[in-house]
Amino acid sequence: MITDLLLAIAHHLLIFALFAILVIRAMLIRPGMDSPRIRRVAGIDRLYGMTAGLILIVGFSRVFLGAKGALFYLGNPMFWAKIVAIAAVGALSVIPTRQLIEWSRAARADAAFVPPADAMRRVRRFIAGELAVFPLILIFAAAMARGFGL
Repeated sequence: MITDLLLAIAHHLLIFALFAILVIRAMLIRPGMDSPRIRRVAGIDRLYGMTAGLILIVGFSRVFLGAKGALFYLGNPMFWAKIVAIAAVGALSVIPTRQLIEWSRAARADAAFVPPADAMRRVRRFIAGELAVFPLILIFAAAMARGFGL
């Protein structure tokens, strides 16, 4: 019982942290970013990835070690809808992450580097997509927890 509680607490705290990191990343990626900001945002993006990885570890630990048991989750379409939403957010984050890695390298090589405006718009669109899909994760989780889909 205590394991289930600790996993649930960790899972929820990590989800809220991930959303906060996503919002911070969205706020900091702006036209005219200078090299120090690019490096700072790239660091935040690494934190975003690490937090997402921890969420997956803790989340799947809940599935297989939690009180409800794997059958509750694996047989529930709301669980799979949540997994699809998580995968969509993850897929949408690939372009911004790759771009931030590229910009970070360019910023290290040239202190005056400024990302091109078209690339900046593209990254911001993907991040907007992440922010748009993210609430679905919470919606499907709430529905699943209340027995919808069973």
